[in-house]
Amino acid sequence: MALLRFPPKKGIVCILGVGMIVGCSGKEPPTPEPEVSVQAATVEKKSIEDVISTEAVLYAKSEASIVPKISAPVERFFVNRGSRVHAGQLLARLENHDLQAAVQQGKGAYEQAEAAYATSTEVNVPAEIQTAQLNVKETQQAMEANRLVYESRLKLFQAGAISRNLMEQAHVSFIQASDQYEIAVARLEGLKKVGKQAALKTASGQLAAAEGQYKAALANLQYSEIRSPIDGAVTDRPLYEGQMATAGMPLMTVMDLSRVVARAYVAPDQAAQLRVGDPAWLIIGENPEKVPAKVSVVSPALDPNSTTVQVWVEAPNLKSQLKPGATVGVQIVAKSVPDALVVPSSAIVTAPDGSTSVMVITKDLHAHQTIVKTGVRNAAETQVVSGLSVGEQVVTEGSYGLPEGSKVLIAKPAAPKNGDSE
Repeated sequence: MALLRFPPKKGIVCILGVGMIVGCSGKEPPTPEPEVSVQAATVEKKSIEDVISTEAVLYAKSEASIVPKISAPVERFFVNRGSRVHAGQLLARLENHDLQAAVQQGKGAYEQAEAAYATSTEVNVPAEIQTAQLNVKETQQAMEANRLVYESRLKLFQAGAISRNLMEQAHVSFIQASDQYEIAVARLEGLKKVGKQAALKTASGQLAAAEGQYKAALANLQYSEIRSPIDGAVTDRPLYEGQMATAGMPLMTVMDLSRVVARAYVAPDQAAQLRVGDPAWLIIGENPEKVPAKVSVVSPALDPNSTTVQVWVEAPNLKSQLKPGATVGVQIVAKSVPDALVVPSSAIVTAPDGSTSVMVITKDLHAHQTIVKTGVRNAAETQVVSGLSVGEQVVTEGSYGLPEGSKVLIAKPAAPKNGDSE
C-alpha cells in the first residue's frame, strides 16, 4: 500500500491507461493482413522474337566427290588432303601412254578422211558423166548444123528458089536435133547431181566416223587428267601414287568450306512459319558463340521417317570454325514484333481450358487475376496482345495458387551464385 503514496511515472500511467481502456472496451486489436512474398516485373514495350531452337548437323555448301571415267593407275597426285584448290585445277594424272597413242592414230585417220573428202568432191568425175558430156557436145553440134541448113533453105524458099517441102524438111530436122540436145543436157545434169551427192555422202560419212574416233581418243586422254569442278579444299584422298583408280569409284573429295549448311528437322507447325531468308544463328562451342545465318531451304514435304520438315540454315564460315559433320545448335527467328507489350513468360498462367491470365499488382500491393491474350512467345518473354498496359506490375514467381486479392510483398530476386550467369 505504501507504493501508492509515490506518484507514478508518466510512461507507466499511459500503459495502465491503455490497459484500462482495452479492459473496459472488451475488444482485441485488428489482426494484420497476411502478406505473400512474390517476385514481380513491369510490363514493357519492346521488340520480341519468336525463336525456334533445335539442333542440326553441318554440311559443306558445295561438295564434289571426284570419280574417274576410266580405270588406270595413278601416275601422280598434285595435291594432298587439306590442300586448297580452285575450279579447273589439275589434281591428279592417270597413266595415259596408250591413250596418247590412240589420239595420234585417230588424228592420222581423221586427216586421211579429210583428204579423201576433198578428192571426192573436187577431182573424181565418174565415167558416165564423161560419156554424157560427149553426148551433149555431139547433139549440140548436130543441132547447130541443122539450124544452118534450115536458115539457108528458108532464105531460098522466100526467094522462090526451092519448094516449101524442102524447107519444111529442114525445119523438122532442126527441131529434132534441138530436142536431142536438150535431152542430153538434162541427162548430164542428172548424172552430175546424183553422182556428186553419192560421192559426197560416202566421203562425208567416212570423215564423220574418223572425226568421232579422234574426238573419242582426245576425250579419253582428257579423262586421265583429274581436275577440280569447284573451289574448295581436298577433304579425302584414299589412294596413293601407283595404285589403281577404278572408274566409278571416288578418287578424292573436294568441299567448299567457305559456307556451310545446317540441316535441321522441325515440327510441321513450326516449319509453316518459316520462309527462305529468315534470320537465324548457329550456336557452337562450349562457351556458346552465335554465328549469323539465314534460312535457305524449307522442304515442301515431310520426312517419312520422323514426320518432320527439313530446314536448311546457311552461314558463312569466315573463321573456319564450322566443321562439316559436327552438331550445332540452331536458332531461327520465325517472327519478329516491334513495340510489343512484353512480360516474362513465367508471369503467364494457363488454365485447363487454354485461357491465359496474369496476376496484376495494384498500387496498394494487392494481386488481381487479369485475363490476357498472348501473341509471340519464347522461353524468356511473351507478347501480351490485350489485357495489360505499359508500366503495370505482374507477378512472375509465386502466382501459382495465389488467392484473388491477396496482399503481396515484392521480394528482390535472389543474387546469382558464383559461376551462374545473371
